[in-house]
Formats: sequence, structure tokens, C-alpha cells
Amino acid sequence: MRNRFRLWMLVGVFDALFLAPLSAAGQTSAPRIPRMPDGKPNLTGLWQALGTAYWDIQDHIAQPGPFFQLGAIGAIPPGQGIVEGNEIPYQPWAGQKKKDNFVNRLTLDPEIKCYMPGVPRGTYMPFPFQIVESPQNIVIAYEYATANRVINMGKPREASVDTWMGTSNGHWEGDALVVDVTGLNGQSWLDRAGNFASENVHIVERYTLVDPDHLNYEATIEDKTVFTRPWKISLPLYRRKEKNAQITEFKCVEFAEELIYGNLRKQTK
Repeated sequence: MRNRFRLWMLVGVFDALFLAPLSAAGQTSAPRIPRMPDGKPNLTGLWQALGTAYWDIQDHIAQPGPFFQLGAIGAIPPGQGIVEGNEIPYQPWAGQKKKDNFVNRLTLDPEIKCYMPGVPRGTYMPFPFQIVESPQNIVIAYEYATANRVINMGKPREASVDTWMGTSNGHWEGDALVVDVTGLNGQSWLDRAGNFASENVHIVERYTLVDPDHLNYEATIEDKTVFTRPWKISLPLYRRKEKNAQITEFKCVEFAEELIYGNLRKQTK
């Protein structure tokens, strides 16, 4: 009887020392996220993606740059993709077009000509972007090419004309900002590897605050003229927190003028 009593005492001490801290840890609340006066998550801030998706949204190995004279400068770094399952379900003709795009990327990639990046490419280019949130609209300003877009948070509006950045209608699903994007002109690419969609693409984005300094970004891409099924990308976004962090100007048009218009210059003898 005395030995059984001692066993119960040992069990009680074990519970007090080990199980109680575990129970307390399980009750720890999730990180508090900033909120607007109406209780919606406050996404306002300067954000940027890290990684190599701007080179290729799929898994890729290191590759040399287009000009051997530059050595390692301009080489393509290896990286993990952001495509769910690492597969883009191209129709056969579209898969071949993607390969042709890559071969001719030095003349066809819209980024080389400083055209606006489109959606979702602007999200994971190596430039920050600013989100400014209000109850009526949410504005996203991109450093690259000073591109911008307004997410309408009111009654959905149809695209009146196709544009580089499309027409965005947003709503909240719990703490996730869901953005329906249509009216894209189909001229932007998804990365430097030549991945693309057409003007018939329909994109649904989701922005979810994980904690005050991290956003989870997802985009479901559907285009029945190019792909055999919808597919999804996802990646984290990081808040820029250095002192005086802000959007600066990267107006790259002047850097592309010779490339685009140089052949129109009058030749002198």
C-alpha cells in the first residue's frame, strides 16, 4: 500500500513538472496582427518577396547568362519554385510557345522593354511594393516601372478595357483579402523563363497576414485557352522594416528607349 502511495506521488510530481508547461504552451495565443478601425486586418506597409521566382516560377538550376562576356554577372541563380506541385498544365501548343518565349526572351520579355509587370508577376519581382488600405479601396503601388493598381472593395466592377494590371475587385473572407482579377491584356509574362497566360486569364489572389511582418500570398490562375486546368502559386511576403523604408522611383523607360526605338533613328552617311 505504501509503495502504491509513493507511485501516485511520483505521477503527481511528473504532471506538475512536465504536463502543466505543455498545457500552458498549447494555450498560447497566435501573434496579434494589426487591424483597421473596422476590425479588418491592416495590410498597409511596404512589402517584398524574396527568392528567385522572378527568374522562373518553377524549380530551376543555375544557368549562365545570355552574354558570356559578363561572366557570372547576369547568371541565373538556382531556386525552388512557387508553383503548387511544380507543374504548369500547359496545353501542347502553349508548352511549345513557352519554350519559344525563353529562347527569344531578349527581344520578347516585356520586362526588358519596361512594360508594366502585370498580375501576379509584379508581386514577386525583386522590387518592393506599397499597400495602402482604406475601407473603400486598397491601393498597391509597385516600385518597378511605377506600376500601380486599385482594388475596388465595393460593388464589383467589370473591366471596361483590357490593361497591363487588369481590373481588381476585392472582398474579405475572414482575415484573408481575396482579389478577383480580370481584364488583363495577355501581353505580360509570369517570369523571365517565358511562362505566360492570355487575355482570357482569370486570377484570384489571397493576401493573408500571418503575423505583423509576414503576408502569405496565393494566386489561382485559370485560362482555358492556355491551360488544361486551374493552378496555383504561393509564397511569403516580408515587411520592409529598415529605417525610412519607402518606395523609390525606378522609371526604367529611358533605359529601354534605345532597344525599342533605336532602329528608327535616321542613319547619316
